[in-house]
Amino acid sequence: MKKLFRNQKGQGIMEYVIISSLIGICCLTVVKQFGDVIQNRIEGMKQKITKEITITSTKK
Repeated sequence: MKKLFRNQKGQGIMEYVIISSLIGICCLTVVKQFGDVIQNRIEGMKQKITKEITITSTKK
């Protein structure tokens, strides 16, 4: 039983899992908060690129 408490390898792995989970939760929260803003910006860029391609292809 004492040997079980002395084993530190499991503790290091658990700390890594907890930190990774917290980083993942933070990333999901940020994406949820700013998802609409990012989507609107990407849509705006898409429209500008499409417009430029259309203008360029009609000049030829």
